[in-house]
Amino acid sequence: MSRNPDADTATPADQAVVRFDDVSMRYGRGPEILQDLTFSLTPGSFHFVTGPSGAGKSSLLKLIYLAAKPSKGLVHLFGQDISRVAAKDQPFLRRRIGVVFQEFRLLEHLTAFDNAALPLRIAGGRADDYRTDVAELLTWVGLKARMHAMPATLAGGEKQRLAIARAVVGRPDVLLADEPTGNVDHEMALRIFRLFVELNRLGTTILIATHDQDLVARSGRPVLHLEDGQLTALGPGGAA
Repeated sequence: MSRNPDADTATPADQAVVRFDDVSMRYGRGPEILQDLTFSLTPGSFHFVTGPSGAGKSSLLKLIYLAAKPSKGLVHLFGQDISRVAAKDQPFLRRRIGVVFQEFRLLEHLTAFDNAALPLRIAGGRADDYRTDVAELLTWVGLKARMHAMPATLAGGEKQRLAIARAVVGRPDVLLADEPTGNVDHEMALRIFRLFVELNRLGTTILIATHDQDLVARSGRPVLHLEDGQLTALGPGGAA
């Protein structure tokens, strides 16, 4: 993998929020989806992950938020080798990561407001303390009139925006987003990107998997490109 100042192959594990050392991954006995990946994400960096469908972008994110294990190599998260982290301690690492899932994963029995507020509630926050902040965030993503609606009544784009609000509400140390603009129009995609930029400005490390090449080009952010199981670091906007 080529060198990149923000995705530096030489960054020590204890100085990176995410570090992969010769990581490969396969499902069952199938072929390796990811092969010998070595890279790191420094605190406060902002990257896109691009590549054709089936290249392994979602699998890469799963390894970072502990939803999958590598078949080979080491993954470090916040300076810890995750293979040495006890199962009982993994939820504490996960709470430092916000995830925008491609399939949303909303809780159907909770309103839009309660879905968005869930990370704060799990962290022990009081509703009186976070009610205003959650309402303002939902308004910002265009869900002011829908915050008391149930997920089953929301359109696909509304569910996408709600999933994004839930992922960013707690200002996580790391934000992982899997096709976060795939179900919204161009104007809303740019608005969501500005939200990510602001979160990044406040210190969150961001990694976005996307097919939206226009957004990547406009962003001026460095790119990690996955293809045939291999990862290549590209410059701002995906330039070689």
